[in-house]
Order: sequence, then C-alpha cells, then structure tokens
Amino acid sequence: MTNTFPQVVTIAGSDCDGSAGMEADLHTFFMRHTYGMAIVTACVAGNSIGIQDSVALPIPFIKQEFASLAADFNIKASKTGMLADAELIKTIAQEYQKYDFGPLVVDPVIVTKHGATLLEDDALNNMRNLMLPLATVITPNFAEAQTLVARQLNTATDIKQAARQLQQMGAQNILIKGRHDDVHQAVVTDYVLLASGEDFWLEAPYIDTQHVNGTGDSLSACIAAELAKGRTVADAIKTAKQFVYQAIADPIDVGHQYGPINHWATNDIK
Repeated sequence: MTNTFPQVVTIAGSDCDGSAGMEADLHTFFMRHTYGMAIVTACVAGNSIGIQDSVALPIPFIKQEFASLAADFNIKASKTGMLADAELIKTIAQEYQKYDFGPLVVDPVIVTKHGATLLEDDALNNMRNLMLPLATVITPNFAEAQTLVARQLNTATDIKQAARQLQQMGAQNILIKGRHDDVHQAVVTDYVLLASGEDFWLEAPYIDTQHVNGTGDSLSACIAAELAKGRTVADAIKTAKQFVYQAIADPIDVGHQYGPINHWATNDIK
C-alpha cells in the first residue's frame, strides 16, 4: 500500500528562526507522528528580537505548490497560518477548494496577542467571507475573535455569543483562545463550541514567560495533525491544548528575548 501514513500540510509563511509559522507547524506535525508538508506563502527574516525583513512568494508559485502536492500525496488535513493580504487569502480559498486536502484548520492571524493589527480591511473581509466558510475548525485568539465579530467580549456570555456568530459566518467548530495578558492571572481559559452544539471550557495554568513564539501556530497544527489521524474535533482540540501547555511549561533556552516553545517536551502526550 502507498500513501497510507497520515499526511498534513501547512499553508503559511516561513520564519527563518524556526520559532513560528511553517517551522513551528512542521515541528508539531513531527511530534504528533504525522508527515508534514508546507505550501509556503512568504519568507520572514527575523530572530528572537524582532523581524528584519519579509518577502511574499508569487501567486503562480503558490498555486503550483498546491498542484504539486495534490498530484502525489494523500493529504488528510490542512491548516493555514499568516495570510498577509486580500489577494493571497482569495487565492488560498480558491486553491483549497480545487483539491482534497481534508479538513481545514484556520488560524486567523489578524491581531497579535499584544493587540497589533496585521490585516487591512479588505484582507479581513476576505478572511470572514472566504476562509471562515471553509473552516472545519477556527482558532482565533481573544483579540482576533473580537475583531472578527466587531465588538468587545467582556463576559463569558459575550464569548459564547461570539462563537455562535462565527458559526453563522460558516466556520463549523470554534476555539476562542483565552486572554493571557495579565501576569497575575492564574489560568488561561479557552472556549470551544462544536458543530454539534456541544460546548466546553478548557483551562491550563498561566505561565509568565517570554518563550511563547509559535504557540498559536502549534495549537492549530496539532489540531490538524490529530484530525489527519482520524480523531474527533473535540479530542483534537483537547490534545492541542495539552500539547501547547506542556511545550510552554518546560522551556527551551533558545534566543535572547522572545524564544520558541519546547516541542520536545510534548513527547509523552498520547
């Protein structure tokens, strides 16, 4: 038999320091015992101190990446990362619908954890109108969830209503990541709303560390990897939450400032 090993693809930019983007996704795919591939959309020159330069790859080349993988491999799940502009988002949505790349996990990289906006209005509209309806799972952070629904989320009820609104936009399963911007908080609490209507909260201890690069990438990549292995969405999300917590809790000493999480620390997660 050929092509039976679980295969998963990330559609994202490459971060040369290995801490985030495509590299973090591939680290995660490897640790979750899946074969990872990448459709690279951009390349970033950066390190733990900051980003020094970036370049977008040509749209025809990105389309060829889709076609090349589809012609040979049996991809069972896919995920998106940073999609920088409206044209790229439109292209990814069109190309994903051409091929059978399995369920799609959309990590809507719109707003950083510190509140900086990354997408212009036209790109944000394409994210809402083109990508969300394709998403098996969407994983916005707290600020991104607020941006997508265009209002503040001040209470648990607000968060639940926002998740239902994201479902109305077309996403099937919603994971809204909890706030983690207060060094005095004890836990980080995420909210999950499944396509079935079932919902639940997930908690993990808050860890005050600068080694958090690639947490969102790794979370969505872990969900995609588990879906590629045939696990349920609920189980994939729960495993991903544990995966990222463990990778943060056991830090790796790399870089001088905002370092990567430790994917190796997740080896015993089943």
